[in-house]
Amino acid sequence: MANFIKNFLQHPLTKGADLDDPKTTSLRLDIIRSKPFLRKIYEEWYNLIKDQYNSNAEVLEIGSGAGIMKNYIPNLITSDLFPIPGVDMVIDANRIDINDCSLDGIAMTNVLHHIPDCNIFFSEAIRVIRPGGKLVMIEPWNTKWSKWVYLNLHHEHFEPSTRDWIIENSGPLSSANGALPWIIFNRDRKIFADKFPELRVLNIKPIMPISYLLSGGISMRNILPGMMYKPVRFLEKRLKESSWAMFALITLSRHE
Repeated sequence: MANFIKNFLQHPLTKGADLDDPKTTSLRLDIIRSKPFLRKIYEEWYNLIKDQYNSNAEVLEIGSGAGIMKNYIPNLITSDLFPIPGVDMVIDANRIDINDCSLDGIAMTNVLHHIPDCNIFFSEAIRVIRPGGKLVMIEPWNTKWSKWVYLNLHHEHFEPSTRDWIIENSGPLSSANGALPWIIFNRDRKIFADKFPELRVLNIKPIMPISYLLSGGISMRNILPGMMYKPVRFLEKRLKESSWAMFALITLSRHE
């Protein structure tokens, strides 16, 4: 049944698309722009991230892809694995080609759970972010509800029981474990604190139990019109988001 629903709702532009093809990443921007409900989700995400920084902060966005975060953070440096139009730099999260202590922060949306080795990435983040700077991300989160959704209606791998933080690399975007942010910052939070004492977890805010699902996301058709976004969010915020959330806003601070 879940496969039938997934196939029925799949967005026509994504059918047969190679996730690791740069053209597919560029295509996602067209999809976001064509879906007002989904666009409002990204607008809310970017505002949440923007609010974590000072107005003049110099921030690197990793995995900018089809995003438009630069419209919200004026001094943002956009980057991706591929030379995509509108992206300032080509950067691998495990080899950040930026000088030591030269950034006020790093921002990401739906990127951490694709990084092959988060141990290397966190070490790189500590190197390039100035003391007092922030690493801010919005990532999938693991709850009983989100686990069912991600396992049955989403194309990416989702495995909360994975023992380490390494992702087997079958492709730069097709390789993923959507449960990885929850593994690192919930299940293995003490391990993270011991490994990376320079990165302090300031806040983890579970968000959006149903909005993204109702938007159809990047890969599915429009389900609700944009005018329904505010009513859905109004109702959604009255749920116990920590129990139902599909995503989390995660904010880390770089200390000495």
